[in-house]
Amino acid sequence: MSSFVNSSIGKKFFMSITGFFLMMFLVVHLSINLLLLFDDSGNLFNQGAHFMATNPLIKIVEPLLALGFVLHILYATYLTLKNQKARPVNYKKADLSKSSSWASRNMFVLGTLILIFLVIHIINFYWQLKVSHTVPGVMVDGVEMENAYGLVAGLFKASLIYCLIYITGAVFLGIHLTHGFWSAFQTIGWNNDIWRKRIEFVGKVFAILIAVGFSIIPLYFLIKF
Repeated sequence: MSSFVNSSIGKKFFMSITGFFLMMFLVVHLSINLLLLFDDSGNLFNQGAHFMATNPLIKIVEPLLALGFVLHILYATYLTLKNQKARPVNYKKADLSKSSSWASRNMFVLGTLILIFLVIHIINFYWQLKVSHTVPGVMVDGVEMENAYGLVAGLFKASLIYCLIYITGAVFLGIHLTHGFWSAFQTIGWNNDIWRKRIEFVGKVFAILIAVGFSIIPLYFLIKF
């Protein structure tokens, strides 16, 4: 078992599995966030956020998805540092621009930029909602819940800089996914010529939807308010 984990295939498999967790986490997170666009009263988004925070099944699944997200980042960092240590001396490299995408050659750079955005995002939203519980309460249909809408919409309305940071993070994430999506499927065996072309196409569509979906949210508040 340990030989598989330490092998090249084992490392790629681990990155693939945690990558799937990352993609599922993004789909769930984006689905809730898009509720911000459909009800300016904030009730719909607050209900969605409250459901995610109180539903027993979600309370089990969400931490697991988030754990996969964190493990993906940590293991990618570990592998990159290990590879750099194994090749401490720079040497002339072949031009790979024609045989591989820019995203595939810069996955760690993109991942680092996404991590920086994630830290900012956690400080502004997750910490206040989940840890410090400093968000004021609000009544929605007779149920008291945290005013998550007021927190999120308030920041987007008040800070152009944060809106730009959020959009930039979404773009970096989309670029990262253009390679990560099909690479994850390739690792589990869907790597013949027919499936690779199909998965690459689906991956690009998925990456665009994620990037555009997250970017639309701050743009909505910038344009409307």
